Amino acid sequence: MTAKAIDRKDLVRPARVAEKPVPPLPVVDLSDTDNASVQYSQHRTKLSTHRTELSEHRTALSEHRTDLSDYRTDLSTERTEMSMRRTGMSFQRTRMSADRTLMSVIRTSLSLISFGFTIFQVFEKLHTAHVVTGDHAARNFGITLVLLGVVMLVIGIIYHSRFMIGLRRIRSEMTAEGLIHGESEYPPSMTLITAVILLMVGVVAIVSMVFQIGPLG
Repeated sequence: MTAKAIDRKDLVRPARVAEKPVPPLPVVDLSDTDNASVQYSQHRTKLSTHRTELSEHRTALSEHRTDLSDYRTDLSTERTEMSMRRTGMSFQRTRMSADRTLMSVIRTSLSLISFGFTIFQVFEKLHTAHVVTGDHAARNFGITLVLLGVVMLVIGIIYHSRFMIGLRRIRSEMTAEGLIHGESEYPPSMTLITAVILLMVGVVAIVSMVFQIGPLG
């Protein structure tokens, strides 16, 4: 911002100066040199006065143009400031978008893990109750679904972590260069914490299903 902000109401164009004809050249009697010299001197004075009026008007117009230029500079500075803040907020929106993407991965993985574990347990109980005998295909299918959910969750966590690290690095570089405002900090990603906890649950489920041990065995 400039040292003195200019209000748009103060930007009044100077009134147009009425056009005055150039003082006509006097008719001089050259035989009377003294009188001719006085008449020429008076004519030069009138021309000088005419030029002075025009010069004053040009000066007023120049000052008006300077005020307009300062006003445009103020507007440009404000727009730059707003642009920097919008860019800074866009990093926050990008971070939240990455969290939403990871949430989608969590929902899909949770569906696969829970569905696969349910299939495994149902056929395991039916086999224990001697209701069915050939349950290997269903058990393997349930294990496969849980394993697929765990693998998808691992890929989602790795992708999210790499993306967030790169985003933080770019944000830090732009903040250090003064291109954006970076006062707001990135809070811990609760979505990432939830994904890690779900990953641990999925691993425990896989171990329990395969080796028949653990709290879910």
